[in-house]
Amino acid sequence: MSTRTRLNLFIEPSHARRLEDLAAHRGVSKSSLVAAALASFLSPDAADQREAALARRLDRLSRQLDKLDRDQNILIETVAIYVRVFLTVSTPVPPAHQDAARAQGKLRYGQFIDQLARHLQRGRSLVREVHEELYPDPYPDAYGLAADADGIPSVAEAEAPAQNDKEADDA
Repeated sequence: MSTRTRLNLFIEPSHARRLEDLAAHRGVSKSSLVAAALASFLSPDAADQREAALARRLDRLSRQLDKLDRDQNILIETVAIYVRVFLTVSTPVPPAHQDAARAQGKLRYGQFIDQLARHLQRGRSLVREVHEELYPDPYPDAYGLAADADGIPSVAEAEAPAQNDKEADDA
């Protein structure tokens, strides 16, 4: 005598196909998949588990959105400072040279757009490239921390060159 109850159910054809595919992929019976889904759905703490999973996902999305907002604000401020400095230090172009300056500006802008497109296609960050040029190994980050054999930053290793520089200054 079976300890399980037989049920005849009607489900959408698309659900039936997905159930069949999942059972084949996992190498289990369709009955065991449906039983596990029902057990999860009918579990008293299932709603709490779903809510906790949803809360974790929302927290992650919130952190990502905060980072994007911060990065965008940094970008806006960077451009604003650059424009202010550029406009402050740029000398006006004499009227006789304005046509040539416009032509040169149009050419340079086209080159800028081409370079930007190539850079975006490569998928590398300009900030990271500049950072790597300014802080080549053994100083891989802005804080001057050297990485140990496991790639973990180490203050002691990073301080050694600074002490050597100080000793050289004292000599």
